[in-house]
Amino acid sequence: MADYVLARKSRNIASGMVHIFLNILLGVGAVMVTVLSASPVLGLLLVLVSKWRVFAVRGRYLWLNIKSNLVDLIVGVSVVLLVYYAGSALMSVDILLALFYCAWLLFIKPMSSEKAALVQSLVAVFLGMSAAAIMAANLDATVVVLLAFLVGYAASRHILVQSSDKDFTLTTLVCGLVFAEVAWLCQSWSIIYTFGASGVRIPQVAIVLTIFAFVYNYARQAMIKYQDDFRFKHILGPVVFGVVLIGAIVIWFSNPIFNI
Repeated sequence: MADYVLARKSRNIASGMVHIFLNILLGVGAVMVTVLSASPVLGLLLVLVSKWRVFAVRGRYLWLNIKSNLVDLIVGVSVVLLVYYAGSALMSVDILLALFYCAWLLFIKPMSSEKAALVQSLVAVFLGMSAAAIMAANLDATVVVLLAFLVGYAASRHILVQSSDKDFTLTTLVCGLVFAEVAWLCQSWSIIYTFGASGVRIPQVAIVLTIFAFVYNYARQAMIKYQDDFRFKHILGPVVFGVVLIGAIVIWFSNPIFNI
């Protein structure tokens, strides 16, 4: 019996090490093949292949599986696209994205608490909207709006599926529509901040919608918690903070370094 337990522990350790190795390989590999090939195709294929279990189900479960994994897919696809649009030469931003994607796969993604779901969703919003905004110059406005809707819908659903609120269809659609509307408005106000030769580029819309997603979720949680006793004072702090921060970004930081 002792030998069996020891053998089982050894197998668990070995499988754990293999799991860590494969995740690091995916995180670094998706970035490196994109840089070396100067094309996002191989990187995107690598991300999709890593999600083979999502598609290896019966047809009636396929859409549910896709919705459940949208946040992870958005993060992976966004990392590859951000690397591609940073240029074909290896830059600091590529290394940062590779390290972050590894951290996402190993530490952030496996977490399952409600707070972890919020963090995961905010990451998807920031990276997803960053990729969409940077691609906006090469895409039709309709495509960018649809991508924004998808990001908002996926982020909202990922948070709500962890909560006790089971009827969240309307909430997710509203969040998606807000994202789509903001993305449409930003077609003529697309500001991207750059940071020297590092290759780091942060779109203003990604920051604004990440703040909005946080405040939106806080307000929803407060409404559920207080229900009939809900008062605006319960969300006054975060709402004021969000409005002031977004206002400061739009008013004082809208002299674009890079404007598409």
